[in-house]
Amino acid sequence: MTASAPAAHLAQLNVATLRHPLDDPRTTPFTEMLAPVNAAADGTPGFVWRLVEEGTGDATGLRPAGEDVIVNLSVWESREALWDFTYRSGHLEVLRRRREWFHRHVEAHLVLWWIPAGQLPTVGEALERLAHLRAHGPSPRAFTFASFCTAAEAAPSSRPEPAAGAAAVQTG
Repeated sequence: MTASAPAAHLAQLNVATLRHPLDDPRTTPFTEMLAPVNAAADGTPGFVWRLVEEGTGDATGLRPAGEDVIVNLSVWESREALWDFTYRSGHLEVLRRRREWFHRHVEAHLVLWWIPAGQLPTVGEALERLAHLRAHGPSPRAFTFASFCTAAEAAPSSRPEPAAGAAAVQTG
């Protein structure tokens, strides 16, 4: 009998650069959708956790990526659970209308990665994963729906060892 790999959950971060401040009337349709969409996420099978600012129901007041950038950080049991919420729920209406409220990103704005079940990602870790994706492209460390890696593929034991004599890559 072989030991099974520890359970993993899928973390996701997406960032959006506001066209107008959240209290601007042009952004009101978005802010009015926040509570119902967040409630839908909370009730979706496979939902684990989402970042919220203390004393609020969402994370729009947190600005770790810049004054005009809002972040969404959440954890899901599986790719399918996140996909279903993102593309098969009321959240899809937000996606359809996103250009009304947010600038188009030239760089990646969404990153996915696996975490051990029971752990929660930090905002710093999430921003580092996004920076890694932007700098190096998709990998088991940071990927997207289109370049998806399974938890097994992302597990350190499933990655090939560097070839003998290969130079170590340093990041700064």
